[in-house]
Amino acid sequence: MNNEAFAQLVDAHYAPLYRFALSLARNGSDAGDLVQQTFFIWATKGGGIREISKAKSWLFTTLYREFLRGRRRDSRSSSLEDLPPGEKEPAAEDVDRVSKIDSATVMAALQTVDESFRAPLTLFYLEDMSYQEIAEALEVPIGTVMSRLSRGKSQLRMALERVETGTSKVLPFPGTKGGRAS
Repeated sequence: MNNEAFAQLVDAHYAPLYRFALSLARNGSDAGDLVQQTFFIWATKGGGIREISKAKSWLFTTLYREFLRGRRRDSRSSSLEDLPPGEKEPAAEDVDRVSKIDSATVMAALQTVDESFRAPLTLFYLEDMSYQEIAEALEVPIGTVMSRLSRGKSQLRMALERVETGTSKVLPFPGTKGGRAS
């Protein structure tokens, strides 16, 4: 891959990869390191991909693997387990409530969700990835993706309810001031 093609790849995928890394790492510096490591791996190994259309999935998968490798290295690894599926469609009141909450509060609440659920939530809602793409990126079955999305939405809903009722204050998302986007 020539330098121009690599630069185009970075331009096209840096921001979504950084958002995903930030949702996992919860730290801007660590997120930047994850993205940089992902592009380094691409530069050394990614040229072997035959279909450039698969680059997005490859990059997200690699970033997620690097995140997990770092967690294991730091001895903070948590086991990712299959969870039972089953959630009904969101109630109209949930949709209405979420539309009234500012994005900084939602992003901060997302940081309180368990990492195994936060990753699929971020890929689905922020990166508009399909269940199949998420399954490939996280290397889990589609049923597990659906289950984790369901459980993650439940945790996110509870975190937002705590903020609404004032029983918990969610800290501002990095890059915001006082819970409002800057």
